[in-house]
Amino acid sequence: MSVSGAQAAAFFRDVARTRTVWWVRDDEGCPVPVATSGHEAFPYWSTKARAQRAAELWGPDFRAVSMPLDQWRNAALPDLVEEDLRVGINWSGPRLTGWDFTVSEVVNRLNHALGEPPYGR
Repeated sequence: MSVSGAQAAAFFRDVARTRTVWWVRDDEGCPVPVATSGHEAFPYWSTKARAQRAAELWGPDFRAVSMPLDQWRNAALPDLVEEDLRVGINWSGPRLTGWDFTVSEVVNRLNHALGEPPYGR
């Protein structure tokens, strides 16, 4: 399994266990970089430590912020669909790279990790 694959697997496992999602922001908002897929993606992390490492790489004004899983599923993910953004998952390394997914792919993987039925059914 690739590093990005291992990071993605850890994301869904951790989030299913803690029911918390982490993201990075500063006072002006959140970074929405172009992912390695070539699409804009909003990155999320499964632990505070992972998000803090990302915040440090983006600069001293950035900080890790948590969100309850239910809020992420019911508010943040639908907003990403409206904004036509993909979801970055546990990006790591000095250039913060990793996999990104469509919202429906994320919901399907999360439902699987939670033992819930597939998205859209």
